[in-house]
Amino acid sequence: MKRDLISINDLSRDDIERYLAQAAAIEHVPRREKLDILRGQILLEMFFEPSTRTKLSFEAAMRRLGGDVMGFSDVSTTSVKKGESFLDTIHTVENYADIMVIRHSQEGAARLAAEASRLPVLNAGDGTNQHPTQTLLDMYTIQKFFGRVRDLKICLAGDLRYSRTVYSLLKTLMMFEGNEFLLCSPESLRVPEYLKYDSDGRRQSFVETDDLAAAVRNCDVLYVTRIQKERFADIVEYEKVKNIFELDASMLEGARPHMKVLHPLPRVNEIKPDVDVTPHAGYFEQVGNGMIMRQAVLMHHLGVTL
Repeated sequence: MKRDLISINDLSRDDIERYLAQAAAIEHVPRREKLDILRGQILLEMFFEPSTRTKLSFEAAMRRLGGDVMGFSDVSTTSVKKGESFLDTIHTVENYADIMVIRHSQEGAARLAAEASRLPVLNAGDGTNQHPTQTLLDMYTIQKFFGRVRDLKICLAGDLRYSRTVYSLLKTLMMFEGNEFLLCSPESLRVPEYLKYDSDGRRQSFVETDDLAAAVRNCDVLYVTRIQKERFADIVEYEKVKNIFELDASMLEGARPHMKVLHPLPRVNEIKPDVDVTPHAGYFEQVGNGMIMRQAVLMHHLGVTL
């Protein structure tokens, strides 16, 4: 049976825990010992939207497992520029590889590709919809910092309306008992109502605020997101909120000693550079965990284990 990773909603708690365990097993292998378990396999990257961390970490993950990578990150160099349809592109390129990762601006593009292709398809972000591998690496990061992904107080701050990372992460954290959520955003960027229900249809309890300074003092994890200019249909609305939250080192003085600041990156003004040198900064380690988790994802979806 073909294995795709399109949406966090397709995964159970057991699935999440298996990814976390596989990532932990991979991390225990010394980096200098290159694993050749995917030798002869080719990863096809189809990035219809810009990417730095996701694209490069998938490439690093595949190569550290002994596989190869091909694909594109500039649609202007492909036949899409000539008018080739999305599905024709999928049916063409699937002949050259063993697994496909796709990022697209349109919600549902990755699922459409999965339905059309015989290859396993991994969703690297489709519009404002889902970014499941980001969520898996976020969960792995939280587990490494706290030894668990439950019984935590988590503040999601910034753009909670358009952020696909927030959508996926919130749904996943709600699978684990004892987590409490503080949602910090301007009113115009609050979490949509439908995201406040868990997979069993029960409405979860959330505290909503626009006071970032107060939120910082009351959480174990502060997950900050960028105000995404590219998601706004009206530039005037973006200008109203673009710099509404700016976290600096002075705001962390009242934080819990163990509190960690995470961010899917790239950042703009929402986290100041002076935060980088505090013990609370966890976002660069989070980036490194991306390669580890994506190794686990590639292995799982190609049917390979350590």
